[in-house]
Amino acid sequence: MGDTDDDLGGGVFAADCRARLAFDVIANRWDSVVVYILGEQGPMRPRAMLARIGGISPKVLNEALRRLEYNGLVERRRFAEAPPRVDYALTEAGTALLGPIRALGAWADAHGDTVLAAQERFDRAGAREL
Repeated sequence: MGDTDDDLGGGVFAADCRARLAFDVIANRWDSVVVYILGEQGPMRPRAMLARIGGISPKVLNEALRRLEYNGLVERRRFAEAPPRVDYALTEAGTALLGPIRALGAWADAHGDTVLAAQERFDRAGAREL
């Protein structure tokens, strides 16, 4: 990566490279989806996220929210109301991740058919699982 190796905390994708940290943060598909939804919709309650995302269970959403909070990408906000209310919002770091997530989405839009076709060819050839 040229002169930026030191900025990333080590050699290119070395064990202590900060780029690995970024990949770890976005590796879970639901984490990226939650960040994207919060970026598009603003602060949301979990029930609203479930309805907006679709195909995710409450348990998996809760796990994603906990990971994102642990990584400093979302903040959990409690409101002293009856009944109690909680919503989640992106932090500055979470908001900064929207650009790379959108770039990955654009890549998937442009190259998704190629990837799916390659997977289908691989499966038809009877290739072993990876």
